[in-house]
Amino acid sequence: MATRVLTSWNPEDRTFWQTKGKRIATRNLWISIPALLLAFAVWMVWSVVVVNLPHIGFQFTTNQLFWLASVPGLSGATLRIFYSFMVPIFGGRLWTTISTASLAIPAVWMGFAVQDPETSYTTFLMIALLCGFGGGNFASSMANISFFFPKSNQGTALGLNAGLGNLGVSVVQFVVPLVITTAVFGAFGGEPQTWVEGETTKQLWLQNAGFIWVPFILASTLAAWFGMNDIAAAKASLAEQAVIFRRKHNWLMCWLYIGTFGSFIGYSAGFPLLIKTQFPGVDPLQYAFLGPLVGALIRPVGGWISDKLGGARVTFWNFIVMALAVIGVLYFLPKGAAGGFALPWGPAEGSFPGFFAMFMLLFLTTGIGNGSTFRMIPIIFRTLHERWSAGRGQAAQVEAARNAGKEAAAVLGFSSAVAAYGAFFIPKSYGTSIALTGGPEAALWVFVAFYLTCIALTWWFYSGRRAEVPC
Repeated sequence: MATRVLTSWNPEDRTFWQTKGKRIATRNLWISIPALLLAFAVWMVWSVVVVNLPHIGFQFTTNQLFWLASVPGLSGATLRIFYSFMVPIFGGRLWTTISTASLAIPAVWMGFAVQDPETSYTTFLMIALLCGFGGGNFASSMANISFFFPKSNQGTALGLNAGLGNLGVSVVQFVVPLVITTAVFGAFGGEPQTWVEGETTKQLWLQNAGFIWVPFILASTLAAWFGMNDIAAAKASLAEQAVIFRRKHNWLMCWLYIGTFGSFIGYSAGFPLLIKTQFPGVDPLQYAFLGPLVGALIRPVGGWISDKLGGARVTFWNFIVMALAVIGVLYFLPKGAAGGFALPWGPAEGSFPGFFAMFMLLFLTTGIGNGSTFRMIPIIFRTLHERWSAGRGQAAQVEAARNAGKEAAAVLGFSSAVAAYGAFFIPKSYGTSIALTGGPEAALWVFVAFYLTCIALTWWFYSGRRAEVPC
């Protein structure tokens, strides 16, 4: 086991990186990615399951279904707060192994629960809460990978880890509609349910939405235990990491990351049910997976562009496009009973192609923004610690670099925790807005206002001519 602990690790040393470090870092990255993909799949599985529950006999209201879609976001975001600090305490290898294995608990329980027509709504809520294990994993995964790569490669590495990991959202929304239509596990998978809509009936194995991930979870758990490494220099107590709560830029980046990742995961969680409520004639599961797919695939590109142009510049313009895209969504929504919140222009009956195109633009920009904001964090804290150590000698500069790395890793994890609440608030905002006003427009206007604050903060602190920390 001792060979799995890297006692000497200096990726900023070009010779070390080329001869040894790059190979080890790359191996850890490519084990981390599938583990994170599975975490996102389990976290977001309810976004697909809720669409099918009414068809197999579970009589829940629209607001209750939005609750089931949003509750994993609430628990996942809360767990991220704690997961943010676990890698320096336990080590990346051990924590990745434990956190990946935990995904099997809600996956198996869900598989059995949907087969029992007597399963209560409370039980479904408990399973949905446990799916938050998947949401928590992102914080520790990103913090762990940040230790392995030099600053010049962190935007790309973190973009790959997060972007390909985020693909789990699209994968779950693409795979689940396929596997629930057939007896994938034969007699071992249980009996099918009868799916009913009007006069149409068919067989459905909704339990496969949970069971299908279990073999992959077990394989990924073993890969993490036998293939990953711990970095001795990355060890830190909770007290050492807690210094980030006194850093103003931790809270500023949390706010900006709510706007990027919070939007990505929130829109992903609520997209299928939003389509179903606003365009009843459209099968949401034919289209919903495309949004998260676009957002996940473009995230590494956002990191790469930010490595070239600067994260703050990319983030600033990205938020402008996001605000305009939400206004575009409002334009193409059906003009129903949304009171004074609906745009007075646009087709009265709405336009699904236009609505869908605007959401694709939104997902595209959330992915770019995810990459650009995570590129900003290591640069911000490196810049701050270099300023604080200037003129104090070589030893102080080495210590500053070490502290900057630890604080940046903690902020990467903590900001992702705060942003993950978007997975709860966005779908829940839709449900509340529909319940109170008859449509989702009020929620969407709130999102526009929030993006305007993100534009202002990015300009003032990071991208303007007199920015405090240009990055």
